[in-house]
Amino acid sequence: MQPVVCSRNGLLGKEEQPTGAKVTGTAHAATLPTWQALQFAVLGLEKGGGGTLGFLWSVGRPEKLSLHRDAARVAEEESLEAIAGRLGSQQNPDWQCMSGPAHSARSPGPPEGTAASPTPQRLLQAPAHRGNPAAAAALAWTESYYSEKPIVYPASRPPEQRPAQKDFILMAESKPLLSLDGDSIAAEALLQDVFEIVVDEVIRKGTSASEKVCEWKEPEELKQLLDLELRSQGESQEQILERCQAVIRYSVKTCHPRFFNQLFSGLDPHSLAGRIITESLNTSQYTYEIAPVFVLMEEEVLKTLRALVGWSSGDGVFCPGGSISNMYALNLARYQRYPDCKQRGLRTLPPLALFASQECHYSIKKGAAFLGLGTDSVRVVKADERGKMIPEDLERQISLAEAEGAVPFLVSATSGTTVLGAFDPLEAIADICQHHGLWLHVDAAWGGSVLLSQTHRHLLDGIQRADSVAWNPHKLLTAGLQCSALLLRDTSNLLKRCHGSQASYLFQQDKFYDVALDTGDKVVQCGRRVDCLKLWLMWKAQGGQGLEQRVDRAFALARYLVEEMKKREGFELVMEPEFVNVCFWFVPPTLQGKQDSPDYSERLAKVAPVLKERMVKEGSMMIGYQPHGTRGNFFRVVVANPALTRADMDFLLKELERLGQDL
Repeated sequence: MQPVVCSRNGLLGKEEQPTGAKVTGTAHAATLPTWQALQFAVLGLEKGGGGTLGFLWSVGRPEKLSLHRDAARVAEEESLEAIAGRLGSQQNPDWQCMSGPAHSARSPGPPEGTAASPTPQRLLQAPAHRGNPAAAAALAWTESYYSEKPIVYPASRPPEQRPAQKDFILMAESKPLLSLDGDSIAAEALLQDVFEIVVDEVIRKGTSASEKVCEWKEPEELKQLLDLELRSQGESQEQILERCQAVIRYSVKTCHPRFFNQLFSGLDPHSLAGRIITESLNTSQYTYEIAPVFVLMEEEVLKTLRALVGWSSGDGVFCPGGSISNMYALNLARYQRYPDCKQRGLRTLPPLALFASQECHYSIKKGAAFLGLGTDSVRVVKADERGKMIPEDLERQISLAEAEGAVPFLVSATSGTTVLGAFDPLEAIADICQHHGLWLHVDAAWGGSVLLSQTHRHLLDGIQRADSVAWNPHKLLTAGLQCSALLLRDTSNLLKRCHGSQASYLFQQDKFYDVALDTGDKVVQCGRRVDCLKLWLMWKAQGGQGLEQRVDRAFALARYLVEEMKKREGFELVMEPEFVNVCFWFVPPTLQGKQDSPDYSERLAKVAPVLKERMVKEGSMMIGYQPHGTRGNFFRVVVANPALTRADMDFLLKELERLGQDL
């Protein structure tokens, strides 16, 4: 018989065996006949009983399996029992052999009078160390399956404390466990196939105007198409690739030029490359020792963003979304005024009041609730007809709060409101905050990227006077979800003082490098994903000038869309936009010229939901709609995708006319 060498990484036929291969101390091997279908276990035990993995295999013809060259050669006639005994005597003296049942109800042997299947069966990973006898017991079970040899147990464990075999014998399965663990060649092949699918289905088709934005399915049908149930058995790689294709097929293509639904859209290839690298490296941004590149990179990116705000120094951190950035700002402002609240809690605080306009993002109220301040602590300031905070009403609300016994501590202004795209008057608001000694936070999650434009940055005049700024480059700059920065003017290490807990297992103070580089204690999270690389790589490729052109182009296309609407019947602007939010009603033929009808507004409000359903089910485009104050439902087109052209704007108008011609 031709011998075959097995290791914890695979099989070697005789002709593939390296000359002079030796046992390395953590990888042991057995030699088995090639053509006899056997189950075998390879038990890797570190010196002193340490913790490598014992791989439990069931194999048939070795040429069907991956070949590896790190196996050790053991004499062909040596039995599995002898191997177990030899390993026990060399590395774990307390292993011994004892007789016992060979099979269990959970893992039975073959029926009487039948032969074992020669087809490949299941791979199992089990911790191989002194405290877990599963691997050794399974090794003996494998041998006893064919020759009724005794089972191996650790002598240090009394019989009554030894687990039932049904608890750990899992190898007698009829189907293979399709795992790529340890098989780098197969893993590489899988990922290449997946990347090919992504490039074709997402990047090529997903950004093509000739393809659908979405393939709409009702929830129950979609569940069936995706086969979402998670089962005990694995699937073949062919099935996994089909799963990937299905996920992409039925997902909304947010990179599509006809996707106008959210404040983010489009696809930047350099940012995507950064995201792929980030996910592949899979590190956490809390210490320099495990994320040296990204700790330094994050600080450089944040410094650049702060400079655009107008600060020469300061602090900051990337957060998991603009909502969290806003919540951090509330917490920092409260801590700065009442530092005892970190230890003693809410009982140390008087009634607090913070101020935001009626157009503010809903995360302000959510943040107040989350921090225990309560939504009643948010004093709503009136906005004008364009959605901008009215400074005079801010003054009135502050005086009213003080008269009621509350202590004002923060004002949250907005640069780029979600629906109308309004920019609050920051200079006037900053004057009021300075007069009353209040923390000024600017929620520029949507509008912050306008700072790159020399033409339009005047919309944020006064932002340099803020104490904190939230800015989401994943929106207008197309950095990819998610990329959300919280920027601070503070230089007193306020972030760390407010959020730090000095976990000794992460933030040791006697490290061999500057521990100031360990930034993890600045945030509420422990594990924190890397969000700086995608922006850094995109910025490196585009340069500040390229990103400025991206912003200016969005403004120009939004203006083109508005001017084209004015040329057509059936389009009514909610207001002249000052940003890239274009808000309008589509007026179908049956309602045109009937603005004086008493039910006009009610009937007009029903148009947008109907058209939204039609466009989504056809997959032609996606546009968001909403009511707003006393206004009925209207569309909000967000012009943010850097791949947009005038042709896309023309299509949008024509498609709405087509979809609504019978209304």
